[in-house]
Amino acid sequence: MEKELELTIVMPCLNEAETLKTCIDKAFKYLKDNGVSGEVVIGDNGSTDGSQQIAKDCGARVIDIPRKGYGSALMGAIQAAKGKYVIMGDSDDSYDFSNLNPFVEKLREGYDLVMGNRFKGGIAKGAMPFLHYYLGNPVLSFIGKLFFGKGINDFHCGLRGFRQDIVDLLNLQTTGMEFASEMVVKSQINKLKITEVPTTLSPDGRSRPPHLRTWRDGWRHLRFLLLYSPRWLFLIPGITLMIIGLILFVMIIKGPVQLLNIYFDTNTLLYSGAFVVIGYQAVNFAIFTRIYAIQQGFLPKKYALDRLYNFISLETGLVVGILVTLGGLVGSVYSLYLWDLQEFGQLDYSSILRIVIPSVIAIMLGLQTVFSSFFLSFLGLNQKKN
Repeated sequence: MEKELELTIVMPCLNEAETLKTCIDKAFKYLKDNGVSGEVVIGDNGSTDGSQQIAKDCGARVIDIPRKGYGSALMGAIQAAKGKYVIMGDSDDSYDFSNLNPFVEKLREGYDLVMGNRFKGGIAKGAMPFLHYYLGNPVLSFIGKLFFGKGINDFHCGLRGFRQDIVDLLNLQTTGMEFASEMVVKSQINKLKITEVPTTLSPDGRSRPPHLRTWRDGWRHLRFLLLYSPRWLFLIPGITLMIIGLILFVMIIKGPVQLLNIYFDTNTLLYSGAFVVIGYQAVNFAIFTRIYAIQQGFLPKKYALDRLYNFISLETGLVVGILVTLGGLVGSVYSLYLWDLQEFGQLDYSSILRIVIPSVIAIMLGLQTVFSSFFLSFLGLNQKKN
C-alpha cells in the first residue's frame, strides 16, 4: 500500500528551464532535511524549452496542463497532488522552498489556508517592481481587506499552503493570475481558518521578462475583487447616490437655494433626481447579482435574502411600483393642467420643473420597481427551492 504523503509542493511552469532545477532541488532538500513525507509536482502549461524533462530528471512529477493560464496550471497540479497539504510557489526562484516550516507548522495546527507575507518577511532589493511595491500590492490588499475582512495583509503572495481539497471545496474557477485572489476571497467568504506567516522574496532568477503584466493583471485582480463583492460594487455606491440625491432634492424642491456664492435651482434638481434613479438601479443590481452568484455557487447562501423574499413578494413590489407610478402620473397631469391654464403658452420653468421633474422621476422609479419585482421573483423561483 502506498504511504500517505503529508505534503505536495506545487509549482506552475511555462518555460522555466533557467530556474526550475534550483526550485525543485530546494523543495526536495526541505522535505529530506525536515523529515516530511512529500512530493514535488510541476503543473506544466506547454513549455517548449525542455522544462518537463528537467523536472523529471530532478525527481518531480510533471502534470501536463493543456489549458493555458497561471490558474489552470496550478489547479491541474493541485488536483493531482497526493499530499494532505499543498504548498504552492512560483518556479522562478523568487520564493525560498528550503524554508517551508512556518507554513507546515500552521497547517498541522489546523489552518485551512496559510498565506506568506513578503512585507513582514523581507523583500530583497530588485525583487519587486516599484509600482507593485508601492501601488499594486498595497492598494489591492487594502481593497481585499475592505471588501472581505481583515487578516490578510499580502493578498497576492504566491507562496501559500492549504489543504489539498481546497480547489474543489471552494469551486475555484479562474484560469489566469486572478486565481491567487479567488483562493483568498473564497476562503474568507466561506470563513475558512486563515493565517499569515512571514516569507521572503528574492529577485527573479530568470533572464527573460516575467509572465506577469502589471496593468493587465492588476486590472484582472481588481475586477475579480469587485465582481465578488456586489455590496461594494453596487449597493454602497447606490445607497450613497440615493442619499446625496434625496438631500439635494429636499433642499431645492420648494425653491432655489443659495450656499455661499453658489446658486442651486432646477438644473441641480434634475441631477439630484438622476442620482436617485441611478442609485436605486444600482441597489437593484446588488440584489440581482447576489442572488445569481449564490445560485451559481460563486457566493455562499445569505439568509438575509430568504428574509427578503418572506417580506417582499412580487405582489408587494407591484403594488408599491404602481402607486409610485400613479403618483408620477398625477403630477404630470397637474403640470398639463397648469399649462392649459396658460393656454399652452410660455411657462415659468423654475416653477413648473419643480412639478415635472419629481413626476418623471416617480414614473421611472415606479416602473423600475414593477419590472425589478418581476425579475426578482423570477430569480427567486430557484432560490426558494434551495
